[in-house]
Amino acid sequence: MSDVLLRDVFEEDLAIFFEHQRDPEANYMAAFTAKDPSDKAAFDAHWAKILGDETIIKKTVLYEGQVAGQILLFEHMGQPEVSYWIGREYWGKGIATRALSLFIRDIKTRPLYARAVKDHIASIRILGKNGFIIWGEDKGYAHARGEEVEEYIMKLSF
Repeated sequence: MSDVLLRDVFEEDLAIFFEHQRDPEANYMAAFTAKDPSDKAAFDAHWAKILGDETIIKKTVLYEGQVAGQILLFEHMGQPEVSYWIGREYWGKGIATRALSLFIRDIKTRPLYARAVKDHIASIRILGKNGFIIWGEDKGYAHARGEEVEEYIMKLSF
């Protein structure tokens, strides 16, 4: 899918990321989200921290030239972890799978980790298509669902 590209995050991308974050269905699927997805000040503070942190690799996902989402590599509990968010209007088109493939191709760090709520079958499939395997399990409180949920910890070794 050559219509998927990654580029550095631009300031103007943040408004689109914020709209993606406000989507109730996307929040439910992601589960571990902002306490209040509509809190613009909290969103801005969070992204200011991300943009100011040189250790975080952050890319905007473009599809047919449009901002479709974001993908990040950051340290979580001492391990390099990948995270992505694709706007719901772009779901089901293979964009996340292709974006993750492009992203990890350029990341030489191994192993890499990712997390997916156990019922988020699409995300588990995206990770699996890119070589991640289920490595462990965890659970935690998910603001988007208002309850504790179980998740898979997935690992990419090669």
